[in-house]
Amino acid sequence: MKSTFFTLLLALVAMTSASNLFAQPVNQQGGAIIEFTKEVHDYGTIKNGANGECTFEFTNKGAEPLILADVKGSCQCTVPEWPKEPIAPGAKGVITVKYNTKNAGPINKSVTISSNAINEPVKVLRIKGNVLAPTDGTPVNETGAPTK
Repeated sequence: MKSTFFTLLLALVAMTSASNLFAQPVNQQGGAIIEFTKEVHDYGTIKNGANGECTFEFTNKGAEPLILADVKGSCQCTVPEWPKEPIAPGAKGVITVKYNTKNAGPINKSVTISSNAINEPVKVLRIKGNVLAPTDGTPVNETGAPTK
């Protein structure tokens, strides 16, 4: 009985030690690691023509500089701006996204980031919400965009 208990105890210790080997933080691998404070921005319901700017803050948690090679919006109404210089290990950066709020209706857009991050070389952020129709009587088409 004692040998069975000892064997089980030894197996438990071995499994715990093995799981700790696999639980090592990613940043010990070297390379850049991108971590965002949020991955979705919800505008809620906003007025037509309101400020459609939002920000996504990130930190380079890796051991090498982080380089954002490209950042693209899913359409021309979603325009991102991002740091072009490398982000040092431990440093923070901001991606600013401007959405054209003259397009009435639901917002469900994405921003795709391509970088040298070893944890997520391609990262997709989202913006969502709803833009109210214009209140000045401007006619809109079926997509909610003002017509001329």
